[in-house]
Amino acid sequence: MAKAKTVFQCSECGGQALRWQGQCPACGKWNTLIETIPAPAASSAGGRFASLAGESARLQKLSEIVPTDYARMPTGIEEFDRVLGGGLVAGGVVLIGGDPGIGKSTLLLQALAAMAVGASAIYVSGEESGEQVALRAKRLGLDESSLQLLAEINLERILDVLRQHRPRLVVIDSIQTVYSELLQSAPGSVAQVRECAAQLTRFAKQTGTAMVLVGHVTKDGTLAGPRVLEHIVDTVLYFEGDTQSSFRLVRAFKNRFGAVNELGVFAMTEKGLRGVSNPSAIFLSQHAQEVSGACVLVTQEGTRPLLVEIQALVDPAHAPSPRRLSVGLEQNRLAMLLAVLHRHAGIVCADQDVFVNAVGGVRIGEPAADLAVCLSIVSSLRSKALRRDVVAFGEVGLAGEIRPAPRGQERLKEAAKLGFKIALIPKANLPKHPIEGLRTIGLDRIEQAIAEVRELEG
Repeated sequence: MAKAKTVFQCSECGGQALRWQGQCPACGKWNTLIETIPAPAASSAGGRFASLAGESARLQKLSEIVPTDYARMPTGIEEFDRVLGGGLVAGGVVLIGGDPGIGKSTLLLQALAAMAVGASAIYVSGEESGEQVALRAKRLGLDESSLQLLAEINLERILDVLRQHRPRLVVIDSIQTVYSELLQSAPGSVAQVRECAAQLTRFAKQTGTAMVLVGHVTKDGTLAGPRVLEHIVDTVLYFEGDTQSSFRLVRAFKNRFGAVNELGVFAMTEKGLRGVSNPSAIFLSQHAQEVSGACVLVTQEGTRPLLVEIQALVDPAHAPSPRRLSVGLEQNRLAMLLAVLHRHAGIVCADQDVFVNAVGGVRIGEPAADLAVCLSIVSSLRSKALRRDVVAFGEVGLAGEIRPAPRGQERLKEAAKLGFKIALIPKANLPKHPIEGLRTIGLDRIEQAIAEVRELEG
């Protein structure tokens, strides 16, 4: 009997090679080639990328197409709707990933149980039995009367059930457990994940079914499987947070029907995930007395302004090479800010270990955090505490200038609403009309900011 021909397929990008080699020739990643047996693609999935809209190919002029607004289906969970852009969309496919045990299945079961009251919904469980899902629903106190459950991992059987019942909402938990009989590779392999996701997406587009796919993540925190998976779906959400903490963050990295970088904040309770109405309270530490090395930042997450406390600890180095460590902030940017402080403000940290942390486990990627980081470092180095009612934001350039941040008015209004009295901000962000209860100080240079801090030290 002839031996089946094998190929080596990359687990990251799906590229193929005839023989094993350490580096993938397509994406350049190392040790990602896995031996698989090639199989012909399913005929029903032919042209899957060309026909996802469920219509035959027809040439049209753009001016002839009448745009329509997508009707939203609220999930009943306000924070989840915020991240989705208002709710699920008919025919839209959402991919949600996160670490094991962080709450993906809990959140989706809560949302689906609430939505099943007014629309037909099916929860497809590939990782847990029906008894396990029912036990979780009872523990969460959910209404189980309208929600239908399908414990199945075979793609063809799943599609048969979906075509028969035509639900408006479907959750696939998870896409890595689903397999197609038309492919010979194991469930979770690159070929299976790509093919199953393509066929499920095609079904959603053709029938107008809102679908949510749960995905596993790698050790690096990225979604497992081929990158094409993220390109097929309409929305990509990530669960963030420590499983040892009661707080969870859901962030949108891609959304064809709404804004990206939106942030939803949840608290894990005995009755499941609950939205946090005032997330700034999570990211602000409650000190019994004023402490040095702390500065409150007004950051912007999508359309939501958040107040986050930035903490810095500057300590004499005990090794020839001082350490620079940041948690929740970009480490390379920390090194750049230390150089700017040295060059333009005379703040020397060459012989000091510098540690910077964003309270609450939130990740801050915008450069508007620069000014708050610099002020917290100066406060820790001089062992002088800033006043509790001071907030700051602004980007710091290499020349020492302080650049404006987007949506400055919204940031200032949020700070005033939470009781802060003084805001150190770029001069370009000064409001045209005074904000009641908030004194704004416009800054041009980093050395000017340091001088203002000395006047505000407690």
